Amino acid sequence: MALLSASNLNKSYGTDLVFQNASFEIQENDRVGLVGVNGSGKTTLFKILTGEIDADRGEIYQANATVLGYMEQHVCRDLERSAYSEVLTVFSSLLAMEKELEEINHALQAHPSDELIDRQALLNDQFVRQGGLTCRARARSTLLGLGFDDEQMGMPIGVLSGGQKAKLQLAKMLLCGANLLLLDEPTNHLDIPSVEWLEDFLRAYSGAFIVISHDRYFLDRITNRTFEMENHKLTLYKGNYTNYLRQKEEDNLAVQRKYENTTREIHRLEGIVAQQRQWNREKNIKTAESKLKMIERLESTLERPDEEVESIHFDFGIRQRGGNDVLSVENLSLSFGEKKLFQDVNMHIRRGERVFLIGPNGCGKTSLFKTLLGINHPTKGEVRFGAGIETGYYDQIQEGLHPEKNVLDEIWDSYPQMTQTEIRNALAVFLFRGEDVFKSVASLSGGERARVLLLRLMLSRDNFLLLDEPTNHLDIGSCEALETALQSYEGTLLIVSHD
Repeated sequence: MALLSASNLNKSYGTDLVFQNASFEIQENDRVGLVGVNGSGKTTLFKILTGEIDADRGEIYQANATVLGYMEQHVCRDLERSAYSEVLTVFSSLLAMEKELEEINHALQAHPSDELIDRQALLNDQFVRQGGLTCRARARSTLLGLGFDDEQMGMPIGVLSGGQKAKLQLAKMLLCGANLLLLDEPTNHLDIPSVEWLEDFLRAYSGAFIVISHDRYFLDRITNRTFEMENHKLTLYKGNYTNYLRQKEEDNLAVQRKYENTTREIHRLEGIVAQQRQWNREKNIKTAESKLKMIERLESTLERPDEEVESIHFDFGIRQRGGNDVLSVENLSLSFGEKKLFQDVNMHIRRGERVFLIGPNGCGKTSLFKTLLGINHPTKGEVRFGAGIETGYYDQIQEGLHPEKNVLDEIWDSYPQMTQTEIRNALAVFLFRGEDVFKSVASLSGGERARVLLLRLMLSRDNFLLLDEPTNHLDIGSCEALETALQSYEGTLLIVSHD
């Protein structure tokens, strides 16, 4: 049974076409990966499906039994409430039943009656059948799975980080009882164990879901269909992300071959027409007219191959090699008040090494980076950089950007020795062209801000890069381009990543 179907959806903003003629059905056990470059319309499609915005044209049918779940439903508004209590709000009807059962139980002890006994039996049956006995355990296990510890579960929402609030919304959505989930980058803010927990949850999930994600491996493990948003159209593929790539390549080759063969045949027929007209006899004129009709038929069915989607090209060069000893850390410790983030950290990184720093969210990875860079002052210990070492830092929170500046000035102010033409050429490689360079940084999407930061980092030509979750906010093509560039980078890398 189709939980949801869409027919010929169109969406534009002014003269800018987002997509057209998007049609699909979601069946009960579909696990759909929605892929496409940033700005192709994936989140716009989600907003149309949830009713947040309207399509310009087309229809959406949602079955009566369909319950849609999406993040925006579960914004946390009571900042005084604890994280655990907030998650329990998705079970409000069950908790109301539980309260009524307690009241009936007290009433029966005081004044037994058949009416109360019947109501108790009916309510208890409903409570058990709808999962009331396990709702608290499910709330706790979901929070644990997404990386909350017992202390964090008891914290007021107001003191949680932006990432923790996003995880709280995700937990509520996963538990809300929906049979069709719309997941927009659910692995953002998750560490590796939490991503693995989410994979297990979604594999065991009894409903359907559509997921937008830049994590290729996550998509491969959980999806059985792939929808691609590209060149203003939605194309449907069977199978996971890897199967989609293979099918897309085969389809593109088939379209290219057919286009070349048809074009060749049109040129052959055009040659015959020109020759027949030159002879200018009645028989030749009829032959020419016949061939012209054949040309018209071929041209009407000619499918041109899609233009390749533009992608970013990264090139991380270095200005100088620097010494063999890049970084030495001795007995480094950091505390905030009574809270110890890390203690007695020792490390030695040599030139050319690629070091990954992993650990659960909140354990102090970003704080360690900021301590190495002198942004945080250590409680004790020593940090030494080697001779000729120049550090570049990618900040996942994007605090290094200036919201009041436009894109052009954000880069140019960092590299005043470059000409405007050089800056604009560099921005064009990162897909900022024309009037885009005058957009304010404050108005940029997360993906666009990530591109600005990565360009600024690339132009620095530093020989030691500290990258904090560099793939967050990037689309899959940009992740792959970044991966390729870092493999050929001649400097030293220290990276925090859940990828």
